[in-house]
Amino acid sequence: MTCEQLEKIAAEKADLINVRRIVREQAEKLAANTGYRKQVLVCGGTGCTSSHSLKVIEQLETSLKELGIDDVLIVKTGCFGLCALGPIMIVYPEGAFYSQMTPEHAKTVAEKHLVKGGAIVKELLYAQTLHSDGSVIPFAEIPFYKHQMRIALRNCGVIAAENIDEAIAAGDYFALKKALTSMTPDEVIAEVKAAGLRGRGGAGFPTGLKWQFTKDAVGDKKYVCCNADEGDPGAFMDRSVLEGDPHTVLEAMTIAGYAVGACEGYIYVRAEYPIAVERLNIAINQAREYGLLGENILGSGFSFDIHVRLGAGAFVCGEETALMASIEGHRGEPRPRPPFSAQCGVFGKPTVLNNVETWASVSPIILKGSKWFSSIGTEKSKGTKVFALGGKINNVGLVEVPMGTTLGTIIYDIGGGIPNGKKFKAAQTGGPSGGCIPSEYIDIPMDFDNLVSIGSMMGSGGLIVMDEDTCMVDIAKFYLEFTADESCGKCVPCRVGTKRLLEILTRITEGKGEEEDLQKIKDLAQHMKSSSLCALGQSAPNPVLSAMEHFGDEYVAHIRDKKCPAHVCKSLLNYYIQPDKCRGCTLCARNCPAGAIDGVLKSPHEIDVTKCIKCGQCMAHCKFGAIVKR
Repeated sequence: MTCEQLEKIAAEKADLINVRRIVREQAEKLAANTGYRKQVLVCGGTGCTSSHSLKVIEQLETSLKELGIDDVLIVKTGCFGLCALGPIMIVYPEGAFYSQMTPEHAKTVAEKHLVKGGAIVKELLYAQTLHSDGSVIPFAEIPFYKHQMRIALRNCGVIAAENIDEAIAAGDYFALKKALTSMTPDEVIAEVKAAGLRGRGGAGFPTGLKWQFTKDAVGDKKYVCCNADEGDPGAFMDRSVLEGDPHTVLEAMTIAGYAVGACEGYIYVRAEYPIAVERLNIAINQAREYGLLGENILGSGFSFDIHVRLGAGAFVCGEETALMASIEGHRGEPRPRPPFSAQCGVFGKPTVLNNVETWASVSPIILKGSKWFSSIGTEKSKGTKVFALGGKINNVGLVEVPMGTTLGTIIYDIGGGIPNGKKFKAAQTGGPSGGCIPSEYIDIPMDFDNLVSIGSMMGSGGLIVMDEDTCMVDIAKFYLEFTADESCGKCVPCRVGTKRLLEILTRITEGKGEEEDLQKIKDLAQHMKSSSLCALGQSAPNPVLSAMEHFGDEYVAHIRDKKCPAHVCKSLLNYYIQPDKCRGCTLCARNCPAGAIDGVLKSPHEIDVTKCIKCGQCMAHCKFGAIVKR
């Protein structure tokens, strides 16, 4: 494809939000330009790769070669979002959405669909892509996608992430050209301010204001940094952007460098993201080759370059001062603030630091304008937010919705509801630093201020759904185990406080808690919040306090009644066999590792609770539902 063709395609894509629809409309034209009759997009993100999507691609290539087909293009993309159905494969121009693909399925698609005159293999399609009459539902109308509005994820699952030509065709680097050729640094910052973009890393600080502080700071050198150290359990938003569209981050950081007067940037990414790291390095080299990074970018006289720094997986390095210390080669520990990074950041120089999702929103703002972006979302929370939807939910994956979209819309309309018809109990947002949202707030608009008002927080975007079988005390303990383990140990309130809180919660889940423990938790939490050095310690008590506020009766049941209402805490439950349901098949006895089940064939069995180790094997193997937890 020539540069003129790429520019023409990019110009036609005026609507970045509905990029998937536009790709479908352009598929036949693009195929004519490239000589390809069909294009097959296969997810090459971490989730689908772990489900062997690369083997699917390998089989496709083998099958096409054996069939003598040379006019079908196979494209390895980033994440499509619907991770529960991976590996995902989409065939254009039809928009056929194949899910849970295997190499055998890929061979079938090649033989039946990709051959000339072939037809869609409907039995391999994702079920929700078919109308009742058997016709195929357009991609953009699939329930998981039709409620979304993709800005940060606009190119993920659409382009070949390792191909800069496709990134340019999808609109990357046009905002950089606009900024360098027709805007002053002050105008760039003013546009970001007017858009109302707030940091997507957790705190929600106004992005434009952060840039302004850095521009106004005095320093002989300034830096731009990207926080890609995504450490929250269940969060994978930043990783997916880097895997699916790394150029949007490079472009935004370069725009910021121009705006604040920096000439160098760093992307701090955890080494556990090998695909993201590889694609970042490929993208950086390509951008340098195209003159979009390095000296005299686009002939503007502005020079800027970016380097990748790998983190070792320490959660505390997601905190900005610890991250910068790690970039400098020091131990990743937080520093007292002030001074803030805008005045004294990397190597003691003024520094702008934003996370991946924030950077991914910058280029569309510059390209389409602040009025467009600020028209999306709520009064104080503009734009969209990406959530990593996980836990007890049917459609596990990445979703991007306008700020203010209700929790219920995300869980039921997009997420497909709770598996096995279970009731929704709560959702945890903000990871170990956040709090729980109980079912009575199912209609709460999801934005920065609303979540804070009910004791939770947006955080980076992890959204863990819990059903009726979840113990909220156990969940609080889980998050506290994580923060206690991840504390860097530099300050006493965090180092000691997390361990003392964990000890109290452990006693409660073991049936050894006392009513005085509830006040001890509150007092200790207050000390940690007021005196910990960084946000890790300051926010560590949040899941505990939030669960106590909304599910205080569960804490009381654990302490006073010595019972776990959800039957999760092993020390507070026993397994029983219901005589009227037991058929005496002996499966439970044969699978009990402790020999705790007695009985004869075809007669009701019994469990000796003094021998039972509460492993649950008996319940897992019972075919008649005769075993219950009490």
